[in-house]
Amino acid sequence: MSILENISPIYAAIIVVALPFAAFIIQAILGKKSQSGNISLIAISLSTLISLVFVFAEIWQNIPRSATQPWFTIGVNTFTVGILLNNLTVLMQLIVCVIALPVHIYSRSYMKGDPGIHRYWMYLSLFCFAMLGLTISKNLFMMYIFWELVGFASYLLIGFWFTKESAVQANKKAFLINRIGDLGFLIGIACVFTMYGSLDLVELFGKEGLFYEKHIDNPVLISMAGLGFFLGAMAKSAQFPLHVWLPDAMEGPTAVSSLIHAATMVAAGIFLLSSVFPLFNQTVLLCIAVIGAITAALSAYFALAQTDIKRILAFSTISQLGFMMVAIGVGAWDAAMFHLVTHAFFKCLLFLGAGAVIHEMAHLKHDSQLDFDPQNINNMGGLRKYMPKTFILMCIASLALAGFPLTSGFLSKDAILISTFEWAIEQGPAYLLIPITLTLVSILTAFYIGRLIFKVFFGSFKLNLAHVSLHDANKTMLWPMTFLGVCSLFFVFSLNPISYHEAKILNGFYVDYGFAEIHSLHILIPIGLTLASTLAWIIGWKWYVKGNYPLNANGKAITFSLNQGYINQFYQNTFVEGTLKLSKGLYWFDRTIIDGLVNLLGTVVQSMGRMSAWIDKYIVDGFINTLGQTTYYIGHLLRWVQNGRLQNYLGFAFTVLLIGIIYLILT
Repeated sequence: MSILENISPIYAAIIVVALPFAAFIIQAILGKKSQSGNISLIAISLSTLISLVFVFAEIWQNIPRSATQPWFTIGVNTFTVGILLNNLTVLMQLIVCVIALPVHIYSRSYMKGDPGIHRYWMYLSLFCFAMLGLTISKNLFMMYIFWELVGFASYLLIGFWFTKESAVQANKKAFLINRIGDLGFLIGIACVFTMYGSLDLVELFGKEGLFYEKHIDNPVLISMAGLGFFLGAMAKSAQFPLHVWLPDAMEGPTAVSSLIHAATMVAAGIFLLSSVFPLFNQTVLLCIAVIGAITAALSAYFALAQTDIKRILAFSTISQLGFMMVAIGVGAWDAAMFHLVTHAFFKCLLFLGAGAVIHEMAHLKHDSQLDFDPQNINNMGGLRKYMPKTFILMCIASLALAGFPLTSGFLSKDAILISTFEWAIEQGPAYLLIPITLTLVSILTAFYIGRLIFKVFFGSFKLNLAHVSLHDANKTMLWPMTFLGVCSLFFVFSLNPISYHEAKILNGFYVDYGFAEIHSLHILIPIGLTLASTLAWIIGWKWYVKGNYPLNANGKAITFSLNQGYINQFYQNTFVEGTLKLSKGLYWFDRTIIDGLVNLLGTVVQSMGRMSAWIDKYIVDGFINTLGQTTYYIGHLLRWVQNGRLQNYLGFAFTVLLIGIIYLILT
């Protein structure tokens, strides 16, 4: 016991990261022999326990610790690997563990019987290893390596059902778009190294770091670095216009969606920006805030008309990430991290609840031999009678998402909204457009999540069946959901249900806001949003439960929302089709012009070669051969004359004399 008490948080953090990796290796070796998921579950359980007891409890609001080890040297520059444990990193590591654990437990039942279950556990362990390594990386290059590994693991999980064409296209889309962000991350790393000659986060942003001691009078390079990191976060955290991969990523198993796309992977961008926050100048911060507000608004609008239950939640995730981006843009990155943590619990619960509903609808589809989409909310209705526990838990998560009092979402969303209003008032009237946009988005959030609850759990069941065999999920799925439901309530984060100032997470960060606090906003905004959200639910109740729907379902505004603003079609027509047309044009140019020119030159050269061969053979060689043969013949004659025989000499002389006499006679 004394050994455990004296374990270093550094070594404990390494063990937390190493356990899922060990589980990945073991399962990769065992292959199909490992289908129970026990190895992954034991690994993440131990990681969660160690992270909580030996890392988080030791570091939170205490002195940060770090460890560095040289890696390789290029010239005079030595690159290192290291562990950084501070309030930000240990909180992120614990959240990854605490969210991953119930997902693992839930998956044991949800994925039972899947023919590729052994791959599922292997990929899940790889993802957890990558994400946990990312959280405690001490330098930007090491963080980039884990950043890429997270992307690779998510690629495997999104395309887990690789026999489905839609899943293959989804993971390819996610992979390609995230490469755009990775390029931005690399640009940011290059700019930072150019300016400071180091990538170590402590050396850069510590109390006596290079960022504060070494003044860089190059605003263009500093802005490039900040925008590079932001581009990386835009892709990973699905910000406009790089958000299009996240809704399609719902093609993976629902448990995967809850872990990767609601709680951890997409939050990596927020974590990155919080880690390098001192680097951002006012230009970059304003850009972050504007993009975040646009993303939040568009995604909330797109969620309004979606019929796939998972896509609604996917757009909700994008919208909430937009809230976090705005918080970073206004300088309240602590509020962004607070919302990241609270959102992790209630959004994970919403996905797991959706998974339970889809699970039952899929069984009903199989039993009834009917052909319908088990994820379409228009095929549901009245499920609270059959799945009351799932209904209660999803209601708690929905209230938290809408920011209703007594929930964790109320505290964290208020922290962002109030801070944004205070920042905008300090900056000027034009800046108020951002907090006003977020306020409207909050109301839309309450409406679309209310629409989901009303259409799924209220009214009557939409399918015409004599017997509806639906029921709550088993305990293996319900217990993780219950845990997440409890963590979606206010008392987990603050004993004061109406004030975010007493939240333990916010008190763990010491952020110096660049704007003054306005006390009246702390009363007006919560009350106003609560009343507006309630009104949105009342309207939703009348529209979707009472059947008083006043809009044209085929109207342009609804069609525009359902088709996600035709952004995918625009990308398809502009970039995909444009690239294909360009490729076809280049192919034609290569085959017709380049190859034609090469072939023409080849034909000319071959003709010239044949002509040269003919001249060489018949003219040059002919002349040489004729000359040689003539010489040979003359020589042959002379050899015949000069053969050493006397009679031949006399005969030759007589012949010559005879010819001479004849010549004289004739002339």
